Amino acid sequence: MISQCAAELNAWREVKDGWRPLYGDVDQFGVAVEWHDFRTARSFDWGKSFHPCSLEFCLNLEGHGQVGAVGKTSSDYTPGNCGYYAIGDEPLPASRRANDHHQFVTLEFSRNHLQKQFVQNESDLEPEIRRVIFGDKDENVVAPVRPMSIEQRRVVATLADPPVAKAAQILWYQAKALELMAHFLFAPKNPELFCMRQKRVARERVERVKQVLARDLANPPTLEMIGQEVGCSPFYLSRIFSREVGLTIPQYLRKLRMERAAELLRTGRYNVTEAATEVGYSSLSHFSKAFCETIGCCPVLYPAAKNVILDR
Repeated sequence: MISQCAAELNAWREVKDGWRPLYGDVDQFGVAVEWHDFRTARSFDWGKSFHPCSLEFCLNLEGHGQVGAVGKTSSDYTPGNCGYYAIGDEPLPASRRANDHHQFVTLEFSRNHLQKQFVQNESDLEPEIRRVIFGDKDENVVAPVRPMSIEQRRVVATLADPPVAKAAQILWYQAKALELMAHFLFAPKNPELFCMRQKRVARERVERVKQVLARDLANPPTLEMIGQEVGCSPFYLSRIFSREVGLTIPQYLRKLRMERAAELLRTGRYNVTEAATEVGYSSLSHFSKAFCETIGCCPVLYPAAKNVILDR
């Protein structure tokens, strides 16, 4: 799901291949994940890529940038830090320093999209994030930057290697976006999260997600579809699933697929290609890699490995 709108293409034309849209489109879908890797001989106007009435998160690996106007609230992006900024009705100034190697990831959302995602979980959000998303004013907000966490760096490093299957890519990118944003979005302490009712509801929702995923392993639903069926926002659902299961939804889906493929291979009625197809893999190399990492044995050898016990 990638749509390169004309405004985005024009904004990044100067850096050519240094801008790489990975997922989504803010104007069409309300969300976009983008990778940037470029050098520029002169100061680059970064702000012209911002969308009105949006919220953008930036994870800065290399290079120096600034968001905000001189004399007003602004943040300096240096290597290894991250932050967010909200664009209102007025343009928000931003620049990238000349002669630097700039490498960073951005996750941009329309405010309308985020309102729909968090309408049922507004109280769980950080107060400032909640004000930006649900406030009455569409104003520019520049939050202070903070160091990137080890977990954020790990997730960023995986963005260039998404699953091959298109349906799985959507779910995968949504989960990655949540992982990168989580420590900005959610309040660290919320007594309601720890009451018995909330824990019970969370467990019930997680079990429902497991059932939905197991229903059709070859054509898994998107995170939005799962959220609609389970009855909560996709972002919140990803959070409670990871907390309860210890795996992200895409990781759990892969585990289910590999366990099912192993069952098919054990019957002796399916060869490796047929088993891969049954669980939604069109690439044998990607299937073999996932199978080895999950089951601990190459799929072509697995039927003979009678002593392999799945860790369920």
